[in-house]
Amino acid sequence: MSVKNAMTADFLRSAYGGESMAHMRYLVWGEAAEKEGFPNIARLFKAVAYAEWVHAKNHFKVLKDQVGDYTVPAGAVFGFTDIVENLQGAINGELHEIDQMYPVYLETAKFQEEKDAEKSFHYAVEAEKHHAELFKKAQGLAKEKKDMDNNPFYVCPVCGFTVEGEAPEKCPICGVKKDIFEKF
Repeated sequence: MSVKNAMTADFLRSAYGGESMAHMRYLVWGEAAEKEGFPNIARLFKAVAYAEWVHAKNHFKVLKDQVGDYTVPAGAVFGFTDIVENLQGAINGELHEIDQMYPVYLETAKFQEEKDAEKSFHYAVEAEKHHAELFKKAQGLAKEKKDMDNNPFYVCPVCGFTVEGEAPEKCPICGVKKDIFEKF
């Protein structure tokens, strides 16, 4: 299905840009966490970077028939300091998506009856809630100069849901079975 409404298409492009930048930012911050002696927080950043790639891919696929060059305005967190501040940047970015960006994009897609965009935005906003909580947990530990436990992180390759420890039998957001989750 092609996107019919220009506003929803613009929101998809903006979300794609924001998720793409989050993907790269989390890889950079993960590398920094590793160097600062926080290998498990580094893995969290890498896992969530993958989840953000999933979101960007989903938005991009919905735009499959929107061929051409576009200027893409997208919000982004910048800064590269220490582990605690980098985690705060991650928390701020996730909360912006949860509280500001995706609710507007999702309601617009619903209003404009853009079902594929609605699903893509829904997947992203629900996954971001889990990302924010994981980053808050990591930041609390980092403030005490502690790393996260050496538990695996699992990411759903369909919606980007991310969990520490064990993958659920089926994804609570999109319903896929645990055997396709990516392990970090």
